[in-house]
Amino acid sequence: QVQLVESGGGLVQAGGSLRLSCAASGGTLRPYAVGWFRQSPGKEREFVAAVTMSGNIKDYADSVKGRFTISRDNSKNTVYLQMNSLKPEDTAVYYCAAGPRFGRQSYTYWGQGTQVTVSS
Repeated sequence: QVQLVESGGGLVQAGGSLRLSCAASGGTLRPYAVGWFRQSPGKEREFVAAVTMSGNIKDYADSVKGRFTISRDNSKNTVYLQMNSLKPEDTAVYYCAAGPRFGRQSYTYWGQGTQVTVSS
């Protein structure tokens, strides 16, 4: 069973950048699509970005398009989320998820999350 661990979160000023990592253990990420989601207090979890198994197709929520980039390095069993031009409304716990189907929902494996806080 694949276990996912997110890292790279922290506190950053508005306009700054962070790179989140999602590392897999107990199995390979190679057969799975991977998505990033986020949840802030009082709000439902929302889709952020996703990438196919090969990394050739990517999908982004409108709110992050042009600012965030998802990528994967299958040789390192890791998926990344580069976040630029961060805004206070990006503050949330960010989760990565993996599953056999590329899309904005229905992922099988989930990480524990990493906190991102953007100050104004």
